[in-house]
Amino acid sequence: MFEHKILQDLNAYFLKLNQRDGKGVYFYRINGYSEEIKSFIQKFYESARQTGVVIEGKIPNPDEKNLSYYYEMMGEDFQLRMGFITSSLIKWLPRMNEYQRNCVSASIYDTLDRMRKSGKNDHMLKNAYVKFMCWLYYKFERIVGQLGQEQVPKILYEGNISNYELKLITILSNAGCDVVLLQYHGDNGYLSFDKESKLSIAYPMTGLGSFPETFSIRWIRSQMEEQMKIQRIYGSLPQLTNCTNAWIEGKGFLDILKEVLLRGDDPKLFYNCFIRINGVEDKLTYINELYQFYLQLKNTKRKIVIINHEITIPTMEEIEKIRRNNYSDFDQMVSDLSANIQYAANHELQKLTKRAFIDILVEEKKEKEINLNRITNKAIYILCWLKRYLPQLFPDWKAPDIGSFIFLGGCRNENESMFLKVLSKLPIDVLILNPDLNKKCCLEDAFIYEINYNNSLEVGRFPCENTEIHIGTAAYHAERELDTLMYQDSGMYRDQQCRNATAIILKTMYEEISILWDQEVKYRPNFSVVDGMVNVPVIFAKVSGVKDRLLSNYWSDVKKLITDDTYLVKKAPFISSTDVNPIKPYVTEFLKYEKVQRNKIKSHKAYPYAVLREEMQDYLLDKLQLLLEQKSIKGTFENGTEYTIISVVLNLTKDIVRLIQKFDFTRKNPKLIYINTTEAVISLEDTILMAYLSLVGFDIICFVPTGYQTVENHFAKKVMEEHQIGEYIYDLIPPNFDTISANRRQSWHQKLFMRRN
Repeated sequence: MFEHKILQDLNAYFLKLNQRDGKGVYFYRINGYSEEIKSFIQKFYESARQTGVVIEGKIPNPDEKNLSYYYEMMGEDFQLRMGFITSSLIKWLPRMNEYQRNCVSASIYDTLDRMRKSGKNDHMLKNAYVKFMCWLYYKFERIVGQLGQEQVPKILYEGNISNYELKLITILSNAGCDVVLLQYHGDNGYLSFDKESKLSIAYPMTGLGSFPETFSIRWIRSQMEEQMKIQRIYGSLPQLTNCTNAWIEGKGFLDILKEVLLRGDDPKLFYNCFIRINGVEDKLTYINELYQFYLQLKNTKRKIVIINHEITIPTMEEIEKIRRNNYSDFDQMVSDLSANIQYAANHELQKLTKRAFIDILVEEKKEKEINLNRITNKAIYILCWLKRYLPQLFPDWKAPDIGSFIFLGGCRNENESMFLKVLSKLPIDVLILNPDLNKKCCLEDAFIYEINYNNSLEVGRFPCENTEIHIGTAAYHAERELDTLMYQDSGMYRDQQCRNATAIILKTMYEEISILWDQEVKYRPNFSVVDGMVNVPVIFAKVSGVKDRLLSNYWSDVKKLITDDTYLVKKAPFISSTDVNPIKPYVTEFLKYEKVQRNKIKSHKAYPYAVLREEMQDYLLDKLQLLLEQKSIKGTFENGTEYTIISVVLNLTKDIVRLIQKFDFTRKNPKLIYINTTEAVISLEDTILMAYLSLVGFDIICFVPTGYQTVENHFAKKVMEEHQIGEYIYDLIPPNFDTISANRRQSWHQKLFMRRN
């Protein structure tokens, strides 16, 4: 029989028989977990699957059919003799050779003899013998035919082993098998059968923890199957591998400027860096430092791409060039989309890019709960950007060339973050510059090298030309630091500090409207600023009826709400479908696949908002897209209403545009008061105007003394709050509010002329 050897290293399990000291076998129990143990079990599982047996749970006891077949073949006889056992094995397991048969029979005899010496009677010995023979035939026949060969057969047992299972596996181990017992709940159960650990050894590795709850052979198998699927997706792998940051000295710009040939000499590697520099060392010299770095980098003749603050989202034309289908699972999606990566001029670069693309998608899948549609959209963005920028970085690439990708401002979203991770796995130095510490780069990666400085500086553009260099004085930077101290997380805000906002409609009592109306929005309930986004509480209400039929009080209350920031509409409809609108002929050009075509709008000759601040133009187009997506206007993307929405939004009156231009998201917001005293129907265009201005951040009130349905006719859902304040009155004429006092009641002759004759 084979001797049980002491392990010096877990990898000894995988040595061939003639490479082992004394040609022994190993029988160990593993009672704790580590990453090393996990890797070993994965490897041992694969070996046992190919040249042995994997037992998950108990070995099934022989059933009546098994026993009936055994007795039919072998008869009822049993003798505790080597000769009897050997001759029985010739008939029962005929494919074993003589050496294997002698090993197994000797091991069976030894086990049964020890049972006899411990007090077991002949009947018990026979039952054990028959059980062992049935198990050998039905469960372990593939193993006994490999005993004594150079490739030692393996048994992997998972769980709490029983007494007779341990005896059988000991038989096979003594006959020439390697065995591993995986015991997730410790050794207590095992030691009840083998108190002195004579049959096997507990693996003595220090620092082992408890097995994770999800760990099992089934989990290992699923992981291996997943890995095999991924390997099939990768296809032919590149010969080169990235050596990222391992060679750098932590000097930032100097590391990137280091000659490629001096970075390392392994022909199987390309040496690139992935660096993020947060803050600046010296505000006075930083811009010039960037410019000098750019000139030196340019002199190296490397290909350079510089991005300022955002990677422009793919255009519809770019997206349409990506070949794609409908996908039912992740593997299908990755395999199909990665076929878009084609570089006929350099197959090695194609393989590198494909591997990097798949690596990042697989990583994304592991880290987050997968939404197939969402990750597909991310993959399409990455492919669009690869097609856009790689021709600039690699027009004629050959190893060991390294390109340079500089991103000023830091990643704002997951799409940009994933794209830069892909680039970091290619022959590209990726440098992220985040000089403004008030803005955080969202990219997180274990391989990125970070350099941090305490000073913060706003930088509009990376200086590629000396005309772009703008250097602040010491006093200028001191003022900016004072700004940071005063206006960051203090509840105070400087003029036009925030550039984006979300309108939140307040539900109020009617009496609260006059209180909130002329307040700065920062004092209203639910106002907040989160990551530069202002949550602006706004009023969007309809007031029906006249309180106590007192017209003087009614018009006086309206007058109180007419502020310097209020646009007043006294007659319905304000905008008619027949009005001249220079935008109307072009609206079909401005929408594609339900997305506003920003670039086309901004570059069009009829675009009226080019005079506004750039961030305000983007803000207005954002709200236009939001109004379309919400589909709050009836008929949006059903009967062409979307084009009416675009024509109204892009043709606001000059006075309304000026109110928007001066709108500071943390101060007083602009207002719209719409008075409808007759049966005139409010137009679709008027409804669109009010819905849009509400999203922009306007307070809006519709005064309807008649109580008739007005703006709500064109809404697909309830948007505005309605306040019923009194009786309905008809045929009123809105007064000249210049003659109305907000503090006094109207005279009898004012009341008289407020009604129609």
